[in-house]
Amino acid sequence: MSGGPEPISAEGLRVAQEELARLRAERERVSGTLRGEDDAVGDRADQADELQRADDVARLEDRIAEVEGRLKEAAVAGAPSTSVVGVGSTVTVRFDDGAEEVIEVTELAEFDERTLVTWDSPLGKALLGRHAGETVAYDTPAGAASATVLSIGDS
Repeated sequence: MSGGPEPISAEGLRVAQEELARLRAERERVSGTLRGEDDAVGDRADQADELQRADDVARLEDRIAEVEGRLKEAAVAGAPSTSVVGVGSTVTVRFDDGAEEVIEVTELAEFDERTLVTWDSPLGKALLGRHAGETVAYDTPAGAASATVLSIGDS
């Protein structure tokens, strides 16, 4: 990534907002199980359980802060470029087998979401900084592959 504020695609924004809602709900659930200062903690097992839940809340709060920060950064960055592939770009590519697909380069991707490609995946890394008409090479579990950038932007 560039080091500056990075745009986020519409689909990437949706995924980030869903993750944020899920994290907040989980934090609420876990923090609701913590004892108050006046509540006595029982034996060592109870103390260990309480510490684990407190660690879980802290981990959730850290991730919430990360996602919120990313969403604020994306708002500052504005719309993704239509001249060069970057995080947040929508890219139409043609693969080795001739198949064309519209994908979005994003930071977060759901496991079963085929149209999202993370910026740090082999294809994502190959696409970053490329322009329409360029062909990129990348590795897959099945071996080397290539794709040609047909267009960047709303497709």
